[in-house]
Amino acid sequence: MVHSDDIVIGIDGGGTHTRVMISDLAGNVLSYVEKGGASIRKDIQAKRNVHEAIHEALQRTGSELHRVRGIAAGIAGYDSESDLEWVEPLTDVDGLSCPRWHINDAVVAHYGALLAQPGIVVISGTGSIILAITEDGRSIRNYDFHHYAASAARFIAYDAAYETLAGNTDETDAAFVRSMLRHWEVVSIQDFEKLGRAGFLNDRRERDKKFGQFAPAVTEAALQGSSTAKRVCDRAIAQIKVGVELLAASFSEPTVAVTFIGSVVNSPYFLDRLGDHLASGNNKRYRIVKPCCSPVTGAVLYAMNRLNVPLHDDLVRNLQKSVYSVS
Repeated sequence: MVHSDDIVIGIDGGGTHTRVMISDLAGNVLSYVEKGGASIRKDIQAKRNVHEAIHEALQRTGSELHRVRGIAAGIAGYDSESDLEWVEPLTDVDGLSCPRWHINDAVVAHYGALLAQPGIVVISGTGSIILAITEDGRSIRNYDFHHYAASAARFIAYDAAYETLAGNTDETDAAFVRSMLRHWEVVSIQDFEKLGRAGFLNDRRERDKKFGQFAPAVTEAALQGSSTAKRVCDRAIAQIKVGVELLAASFSEPTVAVTFIGSVVNSPYFLDRLGDHLASGNNKRYRIVKPCCSPVTGAVLYAMNRLNVPLHDDLVRNLQKSVYSVS
């Protein structure tokens, strides 16, 4: 029996941040908490991060545990059934006996961005994935085709470093190369090459994090005209286009909604160039739309949908009143 005090918990568990939102069944946001990453592949403290976020969010609502009707958790890195071994413990919190639904974080991002309507979501930030939900409700990822668009922050930064160390730079790259050397705290290309030969950093998580932190400099340099940065970004953009068109072929309508989530794909250079690329698409026409809600809000909507709560306009409007629902 539904009670007016019943609540749902939505979790957007990314590689860098865990975001937890609690809402009542009318869409009124009661609390929001942000902690460290939820993917064990990016943060060895993932379980603790998620548990602390859930506990803190519940404490802020003052709700009793038995009022939680369900938890929907979108987790980065949850790509196969074998991943449940580390994914399920993330939401296994003492005192919570409600249903728990675990999905890839791209699914909750899609729910938030397109409100469970057909379309394609391109995610490129800490990670990279392209997810479609077709008119008949099928969920399809570019991963299903063994396609990967190497457009995550760390990948474009790795690529830029390799291009630089390979000597593929020119006079337009001077400021960009200087910023790269500053980032790695070296004074010359020779020192950077020596650092690279030693593997940059021994710990993979720390190495990926260090590279990922340089991604904004890559996209900004591309915008400013660095030929190397442009070449790197254009390669990633071309791969995203292939992934989008790969999934778009499964839609029956001639026009497909596409939305972008993540710091890389929403950088000015990517937005401009990717828009141009998709305008010349082969399979479909593309309608680029701004995300309606944040991924963590999508997790709340996913939980409500699983509980058969109608996702009516008033509920969505209530959710959008929260600053944390803005994508």
